[in-house]
Amino acid sequence: MLSRMCALFRLAILRVLLVLACVPPAVAEQPDFLLEEPVAGLFVHQGKSVDIDDPARADMANIGFIVGRDCVAVIDTGGSVAVGAALRRRIKHQTALPVRFVINTHGHFDHALGNAAFLDDHPQFIGHAQLAAVLGGSEDFFRKNFAEELRGAPDPGIVLPTRTVKDVLEIDLGGRVLRLRAHASAHSPADLTVEDVASGTLWTGDLLFRERLPVLDGSLRGWQAWMRTSASSIHALVIPGHGPMARSWPEALAPQEAYLASLERTVRTAIAEGQFLEDLLVDAPRSAPAGWQTTRPHARNLVRAWRELEWE
Repeated sequence: MLSRMCALFRLAILRVLLVLACVPPAVAEQPDFLLEEPVAGLFVHQGKSVDIDDPARADMANIGFIVGRDCVAVIDTGGSVAVGAALRRRIKHQTALPVRFVINTHGHFDHALGNAAFLDDHPQFIGHAQLAAVLGGSEDFFRKNFAEELRGAPDPGIVLPTRTVKDVLEIDLGGRVLRLRAHASAHSPADLTVEDVASGTLWTGDLLFRERLPVLDGSLRGWQAWMRTSASSIHALVIPGHGPMARSWPEALAPQEAYLASLERTVRTAIAEGQFLEDLLVDAPRSAPAGWQTTRPHARNLVRAWRELEWE
């Protein structure tokens, strides 16, 4: 009798293991893909604070979605098809409404390489008027350096915008209007902000970094001009491209504003003293500012600022 019971127990365990073995891998993917809902119907996934050579680099940007009465708008899709797919699964779990808009705040890999995960939804892919040129110009770079992140995407994997914004565009999700605004070159050549009008929430993309050192890939002076203009705006909630959300505005701008001002002073002083850029870069590791979780982009920022200010 005892041996028969043991045999039945072993058979039951075997059946459980077989069932578990048949569970699709997607169920186990991205177990830490967490969402916050700071405003009703607005969902944010905060990215990890890691460097670009970290294995988790595909999940280092803030991404999310907004739900209206009729449809859903995605705001940035992450740095890989896998991250985009994880976001899409969370959307499908949250609502049965269709995804009609996928908005990219700019063209950097960590915000746009997940676009391909939404192709089956047939949305409008929306971005800055310069976004297609930025993404198209980076296609070879992405395919060479981010092949793993693009795994699962149809060739060539880079999804370009099907609708662009030159100034301001409003889209209606059904009783919920989003105001998309294109900006002059600042963090990048193709920055776009998204405002959820009713809640007073501004999604800045990488025009705002919090805790993670800002990365300059556009115009230093243009970025500073955007900050001055935005400081006079009123927002109940601001969602940066990296770092925690902020309900204090414009106070949330202060650390970034101070860093970019320091960057400008450093470069202008070096130019005035007749230094070479190479000399400035030698000291870059020691001159990187404290108080930021990642400071590796500082040397790159010095180069970008130097090239912009050298012949003013």
